Amino acid sequence: MATSETAPPPFWESKAIDELTQSEWESLCDGCGQCCLLKVEDEDTSDVFLTRLACSQLDVGRCRCKDYANRHDIMPDCITLSPENVEKIAWLPESCAYRRVAEGRGLAWWHPLVSGDPDTVHQAGVSVRDWAVGEDPARVANIYHFIIGEVG
Repeated sequence: MATSETAPPPFWESKAIDELTQSEWESLCDGCGQCCLLKVEDEDTSDVFLTRLACSQLDVGRCRCKDYANRHDIMPDCITLSPENVEKIAWLPESCAYRRVAEGRGLAWWHPLVSGDPDTVHQAGVSVRDWAVGEDPARVANIYHFIIGEVG
């Protein structure tokens, strides 16, 4: 008689976000690059606007930080997403894996942990690969020209 064993659910479905190991947490990053886009806050209204300017440390083609381990030394205002703050960051996109897991929505089909392919995030059109541009002084001086929408 054959027994049918079901595979255990993946960690993002079986653990609360504050129970994830550092390695599990890091693996949730889908590689979209959206969190590395520059934002502009209206001083009068506190509204936050997203731009298509990427942090100078984002390799736009790969949608990965050029020096992830040292990013805070290079960019002191780089925000570290964590189980403690992910639900408080209103500008995270709806598609963000950290946000999705924190909200109990699971991962999208294109997430590399689901698809097994790191390129599906790009194929699905979720990443910034084809439309973000790198930050440079001339672009930052004209940052309002790069606003693509309000967030949060």
